[in-house]
Amino acid sequence: MAVGLSCLLLLIGFAINLPVFISVIGAVLGYFFIAADASPIIAAQRIIGASENVTLLAIPFFIFLGNLLNYTGITRRLLVLAEVLTGHFKGGLAQSNVLLSTLMGGMSASNLADCAMLCKMLVPEMVKLGYNKAFSTAVTAAGSLITPIIPPGIALIIYGYVADVSIGKMFMAGVIPGILCCVLLMVAIRIVSGVRGYKPARDHGPTWAEFWPALRGASGALILVLVIIGGIRAGVFTPTEAGAIAVLYVIVIGTFVYKEMTFAHMKLALMETARATGGVMLIIMACSAFAWILTWEQVAQDVARFITTFASDPVTFLLILNVFLLILGMFIEGNAAIIVLVPLLMPTVKLLGIDPIQFGLIMILNLAIGCLTPPMGTVMFIANSITGTKTGEFVRESLPLFAALLLALGLVTFVPAITTWLPNL
Repeated sequence: MAVGLSCLLLLIGFAINLPVFISVIGAVLGYFFIAADASPIIAAQRIIGASENVTLLAIPFFIFLGNLLNYTGITRRLLVLAEVLTGHFKGGLAQSNVLLSTLMGGMSASNLADCAMLCKMLVPEMVKLGYNKAFSTAVTAAGSLITPIIPPGIALIIYGYVADVSIGKMFMAGVIPGILCCVLLMVAIRIVSGVRGYKPARDHGPTWAEFWPALRGASGALILVLVIIGGIRAGVFTPTEAGAIAVLYVIVIGTFVYKEMTFAHMKLALMETARATGGVMLIIMACSAFAWILTWEQVAQDVARFITTFASDPVTFLLILNVFLLILGMFIEGNAAIIVLVPLLMPTVKLLGIDPIQFGLIMILNLAIGCLTPPMGTVMFIANSITGTKTGEFVRESLPLFAALLLALGLVTFVPAITTWLPNL
């Protein structure tokens, strides 16, 4: 009874568009005031206790890292490399847009930050070259969805924390799916560009004389990716230490090598990080308390029994799961969904013999796609608000890109080696 009313309060909060953490905290407090055998003091303990896990220290470091990248000149140098590599394809600047998002995703860890930055940087240039504004916006938004999948995505850290899975393995598991999404999006752009006559940005492929200076200019950023992933997998440092080292590395590169970052830039990045970290942590704390309620009420066991009556084999379960998560991702913030759903679904996942690492990437990719769709797609709203694109036009232009992402999701779901080969190598 109490947990049912708590879930109803949660849905009402989402329906009236309250912030996620307020909706969840309201549901948590509602449960403790309704349930006769639960003290409200436990609610405060569960909310505060969720922030005391050392693993979560990695989140502010990687958010800070992403904010610093805006002021170092790294983004511009990566764009030059992306244009050299893909500018000769049809729809050259759109192709470079997606490749840049993939390269940036290996450092910034925030799809919203990537989307906002690239909408300001690339969409006006694409429009000048004759691209449809809504298509340019959709390309930028779809490319930014690669960020939660490519390490060190915040979603990978949160899933590893909730599911008790190695974050280093989750980082490795995201590499191939992220590259797969990039390639399929570029194929979709190539098809659309061929139909509409979007021309290449360059009249020839990359030459060594162009490629080497571009690679050398972007080498500082590429080395950073190797430091983060390689250091964690080699056991040199933890994800939290990797975030701290990466921040120090970017500060040194931006200040003393590229000489573009100032103390004022670092101050702005710190302020942006504090706001972003506060938002993420409030969601984690509130959702962790709600997940505890569901565990206490043994909802996970009930869900497992319910699902297995319809899906007694992994294939059917994953099909149902994908449909459910795609719909859920349209309404609920991805990190909140991970914290609440993983404890509920993990017993069924283990019972059916599905690899927890593969399951994590399926969840993250599903919820990332939800950011692109109405009515609550956060990436869609940010992209449209920056570029002035109408939602209907955005949805229409994003259909080929949406199809590419769904194909990637299907491959990740039914070809386990895509997510498990690198972690188990």
